Amino acid sequence: MKFAITVTLKKDVLDPQGKVVQQTLQNMGMDTLVNVRQGKYFEIELNETKEDVAKNLIEEMCKKLLVNLIIENYTINKIS
Repeated sequence: MKFAITVTLKKDVLDPQGKVVQQTLQNMGMDTLVNVRQGKYFEIELNETKEDVAKNLIEEMCKKLLVNLIIENYTINKIS
């Protein structure tokens, strides 16, 4: 079973990398650009047949290592 995890900074957390990308794109003429936020993306494949067990394992991975819960949000999607 395969899952996609998208990790993004919480709305109120300053995103200096996103600001640099935004400024660079605007300097390249992307005049309609309003905002850019950067994040992380993980694809994790598990050898597990029960979806509820697999999701619980992914949640545990997120909470223990992949996500800084103080400043980041995350979403989990099953992709296969």
